Amino acid sequence: MSRLWNFIRGDAGSGPSRIALCARGLMLTAALAGCAGPTAYSDGKLLLSEGKVEESMAKFQEALQSDPRDAQYRSAYLQTRERAVTTSIERADKLLAAGSLDEARGLYRHAASIDPGNERALDGLAAVDVRRRQIGWLDEADTLFAKHQFDLAGQKVARVLTEAPNDARAVALKRAIDERTGFAPPEARLSQIYKKPITIEFKDVALKQIFEVISHTSGLNFLFDKDVKTDQHTSIFLKNSDIESTVNYVLLTNQLQQQILDGNTVLIYPNTPAKQKDYQELDVRTFYLANAEAKTVANTLKTIVKPKDMAVDEKLNMIVVRDTPDAIKMAEKLVAVEDVADPEVMLEVEVLEVQRTWLQDLGVQWPASASFQPGSAAGVTSGSSSSSSGSSSTSTSSISLFDLEHQTSRKLGVTIGAATVNANLQDSNAKLLTNPRIRVRNHEKAKILIGERVPNITSTATSTGFLSQSVNYLDVGLTLNVEPTIYLDDNVGIKVSLEVSSIISQVTTQSGTSAYEIGTRTASTSLRLKDGETDVLAGLIDSQERTSGNKLPGLGDLPVLGRLFGASTDDDQNTEIVLAITPHLVRNVQRPDAGNALFNSGTETSLRAGGGGGSQAPVSSSSGSNSSSNNSAIPATAPTTPSGVAANSGSYGVNAGDTGLQQTALTGTDASSGTGEVAAGGVPAAGIAQLQWQGNPVAAVGSTFTLSLVMQSTQAISSLPMTIGFDPTKLEVVNIAEGPFLRSGGSGTNFTTRIANGQLTLSDVASSGAGATAEGVFATVSFRAVAAATSTSIQLLSAAPTGIGNVAISLAPPAPFSLQITP
Repeated sequence: MSRLWNFIRGDAGSGPSRIALCARGLMLTAALAGCAGPTAYSDGKLLLSEGKVEESMAKFQEALQSDPRDAQYRSAYLQTRERAVTTSIERADKLLAAGSLDEARGLYRHAASIDPGNERALDGLAAVDVRRRQIGWLDEADTLFAKHQFDLAGQKVARVLTEAPNDARAVALKRAIDERTGFAPPEARLSQIYKKPITIEFKDVALKQIFEVISHTSGLNFLFDKDVKTDQHTSIFLKNSDIESTVNYVLLTNQLQQQILDGNTVLIYPNTPAKQKDYQELDVRTFYLANAEAKTVANTLKTIVKPKDMAVDEKLNMIVVRDTPDAIKMAEKLVAVEDVADPEVMLEVEVLEVQRTWLQDLGVQWPASASFQPGSAAGVTSGSSSSSSGSSSTSTSSISLFDLEHQTSRKLGVTIGAATVNANLQDSNAKLLTNPRIRVRNHEKAKILIGERVPNITSTATSTGFLSQSVNYLDVGLTLNVEPTIYLDDNVGIKVSLEVSSIISQVTTQSGTSAYEIGTRTASTSLRLKDGETDVLAGLIDSQERTSGNKLPGLGDLPVLGRLFGASTDDDQNTEIVLAITPHLVRNVQRPDAGNALFNSGTETSLRAGGGGGSQAPVSSSSGSNSSSNNSAIPATAPTTPSGVAANSGSYGVNAGDTGLQQTALTGTDASSGTGEVAAGGVPAAGIAQLQWQGNPVAAVGSTFTLSLVMQSTQAISSLPMTIGFDPTKLEVVNIAEGPFLRSGGSGTNFTTRIANGQLTLSDVASSGAGATAEGVFATVSFRAVAAATSTSIQLLSAAPTGIGNVAISLAPPAPFSLQITP
């Protein structure tokens, strides 16, 4: 380094030129840059090990700038940048799902600043804007729902569900709107005036005059096609009906159809194919399917809805339908029923193989034989002969008769085998445990193989002498095949096939190839178990007992001393296989909502999703609905004269002499005062109340969800105690808040709560004798999901609403709120 510095500094006396000084400066810069790259790279690795991803990325970038051609620097920088971007995007995705839009936008922007061309970051920013717009729509829908403007609220919710079909808030709000409107299509609900109660009687009058009376009462405008015969006579008698039903019945009985032009104008035209092509508007709806196959859903739509135009894109799993709004509405319900996640089950399998070996070898193994060899006196062998040619020779051993006769212990040779004392006892126990867990979809096969694949070579000889060999693999070990069938009652049917195999011996053929002798045990069965129930399949037992002995005849058979004159071997081998299988439901068959599972589809020639409008008047009218023109409304229960004309002076009557009509009467109600109905004598009549659950039907373990209790009553309620039951092993109450229902009367309230043994007791009492009739939230309860459950319910155990003056109010108990808690 000193030489480098001396070279750059140069000798003062030599007077270096400016060019030389510049060159030396460039060399110094290059040398320092060469040292900066490794240093920055080392610092980056140290920071990365400490978890400081972005700081290490900056160091790697610095090293890469010092030497752009270094592959190691470039790889480290790209990998670290990808890790930093991915971490930011994943955190932003979680915040977006949780509703923290500002924090999510900041992280998406940070990821885009690191990698400006990252598609996930740009898509995330767009998703934040979309979600913000959807939340705005939902907020507007909540406001409209509170004002009883269900049509406009449904339109806002429909926009959200088109972009986000699984949005929990939108789904819950749509369910609440459907329950309030009776699942009627938006096209049949022009305004609150369209639901105004009416009693009407017409007999053999002109069609135009009927619509004039309806228009004068409801404030609706009716236009007629030039081909409509307005002078055609018809008859209709309806009591306690509404404007919508009246219009629908008149159209139906006269082969007419309506086209809604705006919120107050309806066009009437003949119900003929030619006119339908001219007036009937068609909508286009695109369905992106998440679970079902597009082909299957398309077949359902072709069979039930019979849409005018339909296209199927199997690549995107998408269906495009073009038809009338009612047909589109029906298609949405059918798609919602069919496009559900497949049921799944987690099978917990435990396979236990128990092996026990007992071997006993005890006793004295004496020689089984002895050989004697007599010897000669000289101890030599004599006698030999050979052929002259030397090609063969023979030699024999012989002993003289004299020597054989005079054998002594010195001459006689004896050969005896060795005696062995055996004292061996072996006792071994072996357990082989396998505990696999496998998740399987409904009606799908799954296979578990725990073992090895043994090659088995097969040789094939052709007629020409050519020898070919092929290799096949044999599965040796434990093989388990299962196929579940999930039922609605949380039962799981399982087809089980178990095979346990092992190599007994290896066989070598004459050609040199190897083959294996395989021992196997199999069991196949079909069973049906409850969720969480364990079934044990046992009895696959292999038992072998072998006994062998080597004894002296006679002496070896003595009861106890026989062990001294012989040896015996006892070999016992026992093997048993036990299979335990336990199904755990991850997701069961999802039952569709009532509005999607059962709805009126109209007639064969005229589809109408949700029905053609019932004759039942709503429980309470909106405070924003007013009678049109100068017609004053009267209660729908007002007494009428025998001729059918309303006796109340505030009713709108049509004299037969004015229009040529015979007996007509139109009546209506206005519940905006909120005082409820009053019977004769000024005594409050008994009222009817309704309770609805509003909340997300799916929650995860550890998460918190809120359940709203929405009340509605035809009579003013001054006090409302109720008891709600839930499963404390699955749910835990974390917060209870009073709703604005009783406070809407303008007075103070006394709200108390109590929790004990899975029961939540709520009580709210309005002071100063005030009460509430408008719809509102009575209370909100926040639960925490404690344990996973396929289905757990929250139900109303008791409730005793009381009106002003201690008037009894009947409350029909709502269906239990069903909740699914996912792991």
